Amino acid sequence: MAKPKSVIATPANLVTIARVVCVPVWLAIAEAVPVSDGTSFSWGGLLVFLLYVALSFTDKIDGYLARSRNEVTTFGKFLDPIADKLEVVMALAFLLERGLCSSWVLLVVVAREFLVSGLRMVVASQGVVIAASNLGKAKTAVTMTAIGGYLLCAALPAGAFANFLHTVSFALMIAAVVLTAWSGIDYFIKSWPALNRMDA
Repeated sequence: MAKPKSVIATPANLVTIARVVCVPVWLAIAEAVPVSDGTSFSWGGLLVFLLYVALSFTDKIDGYLARSRNEVTTFGKFLDPIADKLEVVMALAFLLERGLCSSWVLLVVVAREFLVSGLRMVVASQGVVIAASNLGKAKTAVTMTAIGGYLLCAALPAGAFANFLHTVSFALMIAAVVLTAWSGIDYFIKSWPALNRMDA
């Protein structure tokens, strides 16, 4: 009898696994780069920014591979959002450590993930599946863009462009927080019919 083919070791899933592994690697590199004094361009800071951008774009790669090869798996559906959350939370924790991000941002992001994860478990136990909304995708994209802007700011010397980029990144981060809260509320509303049922 032929050995069944593994549905985990698909190209898309391997990329997703690599994303998860690369998150702590990125954090280790980011922690090792000296803090810029603002008087000169930081090549180390640029490397941290570019690595984060590359890490963010891998999210598109694994999704494309899964769809184009018709290899969408349960394992991929489980691990892909975890990779996204790790990438965002670790980067926000790093920015918070460097004094570039408010603790409120991290609180809203983590609280939303706790809420949504809990709701998913409850509604799934009742056989209800709530598809990911465009709000969730938008908040991830805006959050990663804001993080990238802050990381690039940290590599630039003080000046007009750095100040402008910081202002844009700050505005994007506010938008990300609003989208994060909004998407969490939207998921709660969609889950309400399942939450409002009596247990058998």
